[in-house]
Amino acid sequence: MSELEQQLQYTNAARFSRKKAAMWVLEHPETLEELLHFCFKNDKELSHKANWTLEFVCMEKLELLFPYLNNFFSHLGSVKEDSSVRPLSHICELLCIAYYKKKNKTLQQIFSKSHKELLVEICFDWLITNQKVACEVRAMTCLYELGTEKDWIHLELKTIIEQNIHTHSAGYQSRGKKILNKIAKGSFPKSF
Repeated sequence: MSELEQQLQYTNAARFSRKKAAMWVLEHPETLEELLHFCFKNDKELSHKANWTLEFVCMEKLELLFPYLNNFFSHLGSVKEDSSVRPLSHICELLCIAYYKKKNKTLQQIFSKSHKELLVEICFDWLITNQKVACEVRAMTCLYELGTEKDWIHLELKTIIEQNIHTHSAGYQSRGKKILNKIAKGSFPKSF
């Protein structure tokens, strides 16, 4: 058992525990590729812990994920467990904010058209399947940002939100209203 795997064994849902494992990874960034392996292994005992840890790593230092974007996006759609999808959706939101709002120069060079296309597909899937509200609202944010380059995304997103806003949770309604207002105000270029 590797040192990383030992760290993940002790991780539980408590914020302190997740942060402790993430801090260990931040001190050992060479383990990030192994962490991604555990994230996408679909191991019921380990994968969600790895995803919780990756979420905290990305909240602290998103740039560590940049060299692994191909790996991240190629496996993202295969994850189905709620306890893993939620942190992964947060990482996607962090990436979109860094790219579109913060205009991270490095990310703007490597966040490719194929990454964006995969993310659009996955986020729409998260919105139309039975997901937790945290995943849905993060998917809305990602799709809004991605839609600043492709107007059809905003049209589809608007339709989905309008169909679901009255039957979903308060969190969904709140984010949905904000996204609908942003869409109503915007006009954007149309290219990835």
